[in-house]
Amino acid sequence: MVRDMTTTHQGSCHCGNIAFEVEGAIDRVIDCNCSMCRRRGGLLWFVPRGAFRLKTPESALSTYTFHKHAIQHHFCAKCGIAPFGEGTGPDGSKMAAVNVRCLPDVDLGSLDVVHADGAKY
Repeated sequence: MVRDMTTTHQGSCHCGNIAFEVEGAIDRVIDCNCSMCRRRGGLLWFVPRGAFRLKTPESALSTYTFHKHAIQHHFCAKCGIAPFGEGTGPDGSKMAAVNVRCLPDVDLGSLDVVHADGAKY
């Protein structure tokens, strides 16, 4: 019997100025070593953009892009936390990259962490 482990997770930055929910089963997360991720220390879970819902106004988001400017890295201007980013997947679909460290209900020690060599790009 296959069990549906899809869950709706509530997330936010540290001060709560940016709040969101995301639906899905966290099967694995990415620990990237690119110049941005290495400094930020996030663990990224990629989901279809339709599985992600911002609960606060978009005006609460500050955004940073770099290198190829393909990903919009969103962060809170008040507390500095970067809870998610947005971009396009290899197949052209809209994606959200959720920092699972901003999902308080997730047991970080139980996650399957895949290391990505983003520094080579």
